[in-house]
Amino acid sequence: MAAPPIHTLNDTHALPATGFGTYPMDDAEAERAVAGALDLGYRLIDTAVNYRNESGVGRGIAASGVPREDIVVTTKLPGRHHGHDEALASFEQSRARLGLDRVDLYLIHWPNPRVDKYIDSWRAMIKLRDDGLVRSIGVSNFTPGHIRRLAEETGVLPAVNQIELHPLLPQEEARAFHAGHGIVTESWSPLGRGSALLHDERIARIAAAHGVSSAQVILRWHVQLGAVPLPKSGDPARRRANFDVFGFALNAAEMAAVADRPHRRLGGDPRAHEEF
Repeated sequence: MAAPPIHTLNDTHALPATGFGTYPMDDAEAERAVAGALDLGYRLIDTAVNYRNESGVGRGIAASGVPREDIVVTTKLPGRHHGHDEALASFEQSRARLGLDRVDLYLIHWPNPRVDKYIDSWRAMIKLRDDGLVRSIGVSNFTPGHIRRLAEETGVLPAVNQIELHPLLPQEEARAFHAGHGIVTESWSPLGRGSALLHDERIARIAAAHGVSSAQVILRWHVQLGAVPLPKSGDPARRRANFDVFGFALNAAEMAAVADRPHRRLGGDPRAHEEF
C-alpha cells in the first residue's frame, strides 16, 4: 500500500492525510482495533472523552510496538468541561486515561455557543500547548464565525477543525474558510454514517472502474479535497481497505459525481447543537 502523504499544520507540525476513528468503540474493542490499525500503518488515532474509550485507545497504542513519536494521538474536550480551569483538569484526566505524557492534537469537541465558554476553554488549550503538554490545538464542529471569534479574542487560530464531512455534506464554505486561514479540515463520519452512500450506483460504477470499493472511492474523494478522513472499522479487512486509498486517483468528473446529490446533515448543527 502507498503511504499517506503528510499535511503541514499552521504550527509547522505534521498530520497524516488519513486517520483512524474510534467512535463508538468501547475500551476493549478500541484496544484491539487501535493496535491493529497501527500495525497496518495508520499513524493518526482519534478519540474523545465522550467516546469513553480513551483507556482502551491508550492500551492499543502501548500494545502496538509502534514508536510513540511516530503516532499522532487526538482527543477532545467535552462540553461539560468547558471553562479555563475545567479544561485544564479535563486534559489531565484524559492524559491519565491514555497513559501518555503528551497529547499530539487536542480539540474542543463542540462550541456549545449558548454556554459561551469556548473562548475560556481555548485559552486553556493555548496554555497546554505553550507548556508542552499538547503539541497542536484545534477545534471540532466550529463554524467560520466561531473560529473568527477565537482569532479576534486570543490571536490564535486552530491548526485543525474536525467537522461532519461526506458527499451528502461537502462543506464548501467551511473548507474554503479553512484553506484561506491555514486550517486543516478533518472529516468525521466520512462515509456518511447511516446513509446509503456505500450502496449508491454511481459510486459503485466509479469503484468498479478503479478496481476498488465504494468506501475507498469516498475516502479518496476526501483526500483529493484536501481533507483528512477518519474512518472507523472494527473489521481488519475494512481497516486495510480504508487505508489503501493512495494508489489511485479520481478524475474531475468522478469527483463531481461523488457529491452530485441532495445535501443534508446527519449530525447536529453546531450553531445550535450542544453536547456535554
